[in-house]
Amino acid sequence: MKVYNTLTNSKEEFKPIDENDIKIYVCGPTVYNYFHIGNARPFVVFDTLRRYLEYRGRKVTFVQNFTDVDDKIINKAKEDGVTAGEVSERFIAEYYKDAAALNVKKASVHPKVTENISEIVSFVESLVEKGYAYEADGDVYFSTRAFTDYGKLSGQNIDDLESGARVGVDERKKDPLDFALWKARKVDSEIAWDSPWGMGRPGWHIECSAMSKKYLGDTIDIHAGGQDLTFPHHENEIAQSEARNGKPFANYWMHNGYITIDNKKMSKSEGNFFTVRDILKDYSGEVVRFFLLSGHYRSPINFSRGLMDSAKSALARIYNAEQTLEHLVKNGDAELSDAERESLSGLGKYRDKFIASMDDDLNTADAIAAIFELISEVNGVCKGGASKEYAGAALAELRELARVLGLLDESGAAGGAADGGGADGTGSPDGDSDAALQALIEERAAARAEKNWQRADEIRDELAAMGITLKDTPQGVQIIRA
Repeated sequence: MKVYNTLTNSKEEFKPIDENDIKIYVCGPTVYNYFHIGNARPFVVFDTLRRYLEYRGRKVTFVQNFTDVDDKIINKAKEDGVTAGEVSERFIAEYYKDAAALNVKKASVHPKVTENISEIVSFVESLVEKGYAYEADGDVYFSTRAFTDYGKLSGQNIDDLESGARVGVDERKKDPLDFALWKARKVDSEIAWDSPWGMGRPGWHIECSAMSKKYLGDTIDIHAGGQDLTFPHHENEIAQSEARNGKPFANYWMHNGYITIDNKKMSKSEGNFFTVRDILKDYSGEVVRFFLLSGHYRSPINFSRGLMDSAKSALARIYNAEQTLEHLVKNGDAELSDAERESLSGLGKYRDKFIASMDDDLNTADAIAAIFELISEVNGVCKGGASKEYAGAALAELRELARVLGLLDESGAAGGAADGGGADGTGSPDGDSDAALQALIEERAAARAEKNWQRADEIRDELAAMGITLKDTPQGVQIIRA
């Protein structure tokens, strides 16, 4: 497998430190609001990376943090008249709901800043002792120039950075490029913890360095996140961690591209800011996931209703293929034909294409194309019906590949993700809906038997309005959800 390493600006063969335990750290959300579609991209992309590595037989220790103390959280708490802890706990719970809708697996560990204060304080103390940090009126700053490799991730020269810095923003800094490791408490009511420098709280960058060290060790395989985090966040993480530990922080840095909204930068002032919670009102989480994986993760991607509708239709095609094969597995009675036998012998080539695409820097777009090539061949073979043996093998192949991408999940009802949501809002129809559907199907069958074509057509139109098509096949009636 090859991945594009931001650190070297090149595609490299992926060689894990330990073949039996790949260590990945992905920057998580600051929990003061619902996460937006831009946040969702790294969550889905790197969840897919984890799924793929596990599919290839690797154990993955996957850490994604929650930033649960931050200026934005404190300001939100003041607005709502609650504590910062109440704000963060509320939106951690909401994160899990929306992440589950996108079929994003929980991390091996979801560390919180507030649960790792002692580790953060110890980390900062070590940097001070080594001469990489200094205290000023209760704040502690990292001395950027003390770390000679600063700028190696983003490819920026430290002198160029200084010339563009706003000198005088904080006169207590020895250099305008120095950044905060620890922030002194400004008012007594502000959330804070005791430290050698007085009451205060961690700076943003230090938390990931400390938690990555605690849960994954000094050097990890992959550190990942959105492109916007490359500088200064990830650059600062490298400086802190390598200054503290004297070892490389991460061997591979993976960053996903930006999302635009109708070809414009997403911005609240532009009125084009969409949380995933907003989008889930119109589309199921699986449609959102499919959309986010339909382009290469490093390329920019444009979000629009038209493109979401296209994703919905494409995903429906995958579900319809699954439904057709399920129907044939249940009702097929033909013997395995020569054409089926020939097709079966070659189905493995689509898995090979899928794996080759994923091995090429997680190219999910080409992996999806391989799935559609599989579907095209299988649809051709099954045009007039198929044996249970062929349908079962093709169905297993389809599900195996789709589920690596987090699609056709076992927990979802067939077609649920393609129809924008069921009665419970999750994309899965409930039991009452299934019972009502079955009743209509039986009534239609009775009407056709009695040659009551008018009633049969009325039921057909009623089902069509529900996004359901009934297809009469030699093996019986097949239900297709649009």
